[in-house]
Amino acid sequence: MLKSPDLPSRVKMTSITEIRALLDARKISAVELAKIYLDAVKRENPALSAYITVTEDAALDAARRADERIGAGESVPPLCGMPFVLKDNISTAGIRTTCGSKMLENYVPFYDAAVWEALRGQDAVMLGKGNMDEFAMGSTNETSYFGGAKNPRDLARVAGGSSGGVAAAVAGGLASFGIGSDTGGSIRQPASFCGVVGLKPTYGAVSRHGLIAYASSLDQIGPIAVSVKDLAAVFDAISARDKRDMTSRGAEQVSDSLTGDIRGMKIGLAREFYEGLPTDIAKALESAAKTYEKLGAELVDVSFPALRHALPAYYILACAEASSNLGRYDGLRYGRRAEGGGTLDETIRRTRSEGFGREVRRRILLGTYVLSAGYYDAYYNRAQLLRRGITNEFERMFSELDVLLTPTAPVTALPFGADLSPVETYQTDICTVPVNIAGAPAVSIPCGFDSDGLPIGAQLIGAKRGEKTILSAALAFENETGGAFIKAPTSGVKL
Repeated sequence: MLKSPDLPSRVKMTSITEIRALLDARKISAVELAKIYLDAVKRENPALSAYITVTEDAALDAARRADERIGAGESVPPLCGMPFVLKDNISTAGIRTTCGSKMLENYVPFYDAAVWEALRGQDAVMLGKGNMDEFAMGSTNETSYFGGAKNPRDLARVAGGSSGGVAAAVAGGLASFGIGSDTGGSIRQPASFCGVVGLKPTYGAVSRHGLIAYASSLDQIGPIAVSVKDLAAVFDAISARDKRDMTSRGAEQVSDSLTGDIRGMKIGLAREFYEGLPTDIAKALESAAKTYEKLGAELVDVSFPALRHALPAYYILACAEASSNLGRYDGLRYGRRAEGGGTLDETIRRTRSEGFGREVRRRILLGTYVLSAGYYDAYYNRAQLLRRGITNEFERMFSELDVLLTPTAPVTALPFGADLSPVETYQTDICTVPVNIAGAPAVSIPCGFDSDGLPIGAQLIGAKRGEKTILSAALAFENETGGAFIKAPTSGVKL
């Protein structure tokens, strides 16, 4: 429950399924719906900081188009008229896209990301751009130049990172769903912290065209929502193949084939993910495993020894790619340019020193170091070999398993301003980064609460292109528990 008078008690989060029924029955118009959500954003975002930019005019225009389609009696797509939030590292032509950074504080793209094109094509209603860690580099949302998003369940806690603003908006009832990006857990960890569901798809399932890159071989766009069926509907809408992204392969549609029947499914429990867990999280995961066993799944004890190599391999690879991708921010092409004269080198140095925050500068320096002559083989090449080993470990396990069940994070939502060291912060990603390294899909679902009432997330990992399998397993758990672990904060909109 909320612990601040700044967010008044109202109602629960509202799912896409519930809103779709209201729109199709003409009990509410898309414009009325958009105005209700926009009013809630204006009222509550100052406390949550879930949105960096609110796109009121564009939202109302989209809602009017949705009403025209519904009014004409068309068979409208599932997301028509649906209010949502888009992470602020996804390009939107004519709409500010900041990446949570001073470097891009006033940057307005001239083209649209593929995922935004797909959603706009369904006349989904974008309410605004979600807050995020700067250039997606962070696990708490606190590296955002605009101030970190807060957790709707307790405003003294972080929403998680880097897609914390998206998760906070969905969990706080300020959007029916959201689109985030996940480089090492940036969808799943904030979903876990905020008590909602989040899907990191197989690498290549969703086009990265228009996603402002952090680490190109790890980045993947995916949805955050309040139910598994909502996740599936959004995933289906955004997972088409795109020729503009050479890694894009698309994915099969999953919504119509999710039954929640998991009898005979083999679910692996790798002991390395459970070592040293806090008692509350360990008990919640144990209970989730028993629930799956009750539903007819077979629990299989497995080993994942490569886990101990995942964090160092991930941060070497991610920082190396970041140092390359962020080289374009030099004050000459686009984005911030430092004032004052001097040489070209001085201008670039001053621009980057002023434009990038501490964590981004740290990761660029780390990446530059591991790619430098004399250290390339010792660090970057070795990390690539570890990547292959981690991928092989997953392939070995999924030759015998259907799903791997792990914690999403070894902690619940951290206190805002906890001031952890970089290494302590990085360790919160231990359960999520192996998935990105291997390019596999994974979903985080709420599975319990700790002694402070904060949500605990369970992660279901699948083989590549196994979204249907992991979402079926997630739906089975959600159906069996009646959504008991997606208890909404009493904030948001009143429908």
